[in-house]
Amino acid sequence: MPATHDVFNQVPPLVGHDAAEYPALLEALVREGAGWAEEELHDLGRLVGEEPTQELGRLAEAHPPELLTHDRYGHRIDEVRYDPSYHQLMDISVRSGLAGFPWADERPGAHVARAAKMMIMGEVDAGHACPISMTYAVVPALRAQPELAARFEPGLTSRVYDPALRLPSEKAGLIAGMSMTEKQGGSDVRAGTTQAHPQPDGSYRLVGHKWFTSAPMSDLFLVLAQAPGGLSCFLLPRILPDGSRNPMRLQRLKDKLGNKSNASSEVEYDDAVAWRVGDEGRGVRTIIEMVTMTRLDCTLASAGLMRLGTTRAVHQATHRAAFGKQLVDQPLMRNVLADLAVEAEAAVMLAMRLAGATDRGARGDEREALLRRIGLAAGKYFVCKRGPIHAAEALECFGGNGYVEDSGMPRLYREAPLLSIWEGSGNVAALDTLRAMAREPESVQVLLDEIGLAAGADARLDAAAVRLRDELSDLGDLEHRARRVVEDMALVLQGSLLVRLGHPAVADAFCASRLAGDHGSVFGTLPRGVDTAAIIERATPKVP
Repeated sequence: MPATHDVFNQVPPLVGHDAAEYPALLEALVREGAGWAEEELHDLGRLVGEEPTQELGRLAEAHPPELLTHDRYGHRIDEVRYDPSYHQLMDISVRSGLAGFPWADERPGAHVARAAKMMIMGEVDAGHACPISMTYAVVPALRAQPELAARFEPGLTSRVYDPALRLPSEKAGLIAGMSMTEKQGGSDVRAGTTQAHPQPDGSYRLVGHKWFTSAPMSDLFLVLAQAPGGLSCFLLPRILPDGSRNPMRLQRLKDKLGNKSNASSEVEYDDAVAWRVGDEGRGVRTIIEMVTMTRLDCTLASAGLMRLGTTRAVHQATHRAAFGKQLVDQPLMRNVLADLAVEAEAAVMLAMRLAGATDRGARGDEREALLRRIGLAAGKYFVCKRGPIHAAEALECFGGNGYVEDSGMPRLYREAPLLSIWEGSGNVAALDTLRAMAREPESVQVLLDEIGLAAGADARLDAAAVRLRDELSDLGDLEHRARRVVEDMALVLQGSLLVRLGHPAVADAFCASRLAGDHGSVFGTLPRGVDTAAIIERATPKVP
């Protein structure tokens, strides 16, 4: 029987490449002090680029976790069963040092190396990155209670993934989570009603309901609860020292828009045993250390998804023809692709600069710690806000094919909004920036000093920096203007980094379109004179 049609003008799969082969990321890795990790990054990048690894991410997303509240005999077990692909992804990430390992790594740049790897690994599956991120973030918060840190930090900083549900002391590696949000409070964690009752042995018994607890099979959780002295932070183990299961009741798993491979649950604590971390009444101050680290990962993940969307769009346009020539050679498509690439590169540069500030701040550099504090709040707001818009435009580059699950673009599109919500929605992030300005006013000068390192290099950037200073000096109705002010902080900081350290073509396009206002309201409206060829070349995947 004759064939009914021939298959042609279809795009080959984006596999077999090194996902780490991205100039903006590799340049930032070296610049921020982790050049020693470049070979490790390429090893992970090649693994991520392989079809079997990408298939693990697809399977983990296609087969969401399953809640098992009881065993066959009616005993309460409160377990979540994952697809084997999820555990394989967790194993890759933990072995690659993406969990708590940087806190045990004395090499300068350890947190930068981990940030670059997180950006790459997030391409495969964002869901499993949630427990990886929380395990990384719990370590500095746990150090508020040195005896608990000494007890659990070796497992949290291990490169061994051990999913078995047993005593932490018997495991080669530990995974951690956090449980803050309650249904009546949302981001207003001080409105929580979970109670913590002190016991004679120094422990506490927790009673209450939590609305969002991700990765509920983790070994340890940081939990906020109301103690006699006020809202406090606690460490709650899944398995108690006597080997019994802590009464942490999983009520249901959330049916989410995306992030399907990650189990997000409602939990009830029924006299669950926990140990206090930090002083009573200082729970928010204690757990904010964990939140800050997970906000860094939100920024990294958004930048990584923008990079992935750009790479896929460029690959699509390179191999797809329309109206007599390849899409990548069509002037209007080139404008769109270059604009997407500029956005992604600016996001990657900012995220990696904040990773560098995190690394140096953790090693005692106070100015870098201040830059991280204000820059991360602003960066998390803006980069994560841009992610969903970027994903929509990248999807559109595929036409109807992009709306089909096989392309992988719907999954990216569903994932992008989460990062603007997780660890504080846009308003929370914007207000947190104002809070940093009020509580640590010196951080504003540190930010302006960082921006000022590029002074005189580009008139458009200089003018934007002056406007930003004027905005920051005007304290009237600042909360009403918070989003505008914080957006400008992020944009000018990105512009400074690009002008000073980035590729000239990308810096020129960014300053012309984002700072000088020569830009439309959607992607693909870069002005005349922009070197789109150089910009797109930096975003083109090197497929064998």
